[in-house]
Amino acid sequence: MLLEVCVDDALGLAEAVAGGADRVELCAALALGGLTPSAGLMAAAAGCGVPVLAMIRPRAGDFIFGAAEVAVMKADIRAVRAAGLAGVVLGASLPDGRLDTPVLAELVAEAAGLDMTLHRVVDLVPDVDVAVEMAVRLGFRRVLTSGGARLAPEGVARLAVMMRAAAGRLVVMPGSGVSVETWPMLAGLGVTEVHASCAVPVSGTADAFGFVTGAERRTDRARVAALKAVLA
Repeated sequence: MLLEVCVDDALGLAEAVAGGADRVELCAALALGGLTPSAGLMAAAAGCGVPVLAMIRPRAGDFIFGAAEVAVMKADIRAVRAAGLAGVVLGASLPDGRLDTPVLAELVAEAAGLDMTLHRVVDLVPDVDVAVEMAVRLGFRRVLTSGGARLAPEGVARLAVMMRAAAGRLVVMPGSGVSVETWPMLAGLGVTEVHASCAVPVSGTADAFGFVTGAERRTDRARVAALKAVLA
């Protein structure tokens, strides 16, 4: 079972690797759902010893992107390639929740040769079967999904539907709320990869200035190792 750990800073990256993560999803601002990491963080991750996929998301909020934002995302994909990272994590949707196929096709073309994950934009789609077929057609290697729920353990039924639709053509990777405690609720799905933050709350000295949200967390190597052990 492959364990992907999401991190958003250099300390979290080091903790994920030390704990035994098989792959890293590299982001900025995980408290906002994950944004594109900085060039400096990409450079730091390039030599970490495990494959790293960088989030490509230019802002918080929805996944409906205009031409200017798509241009930024394509430039960020080029930065990922230049940094020597293994791949990218991306997604785009239409106002009704369906995947934005033309935008995704542009981004996928830019990412040719890189590993690609379709992120939790897939949890917004009205038709799982159509979305999985489109992800396969576009060339995504996996989809990161909570099964349309806030937390993956609450979305088991839809995760099972996605597994059947994928039929081994791409990986369905549960993420959000995956932990040692919740894994038994997901174990029966037959998945081969899981995604988790393995994070603990952190505090800082900037609270009084409004520079922190109170939701800051950082990956902890002991939690990574514990989840690896359970998955094994």
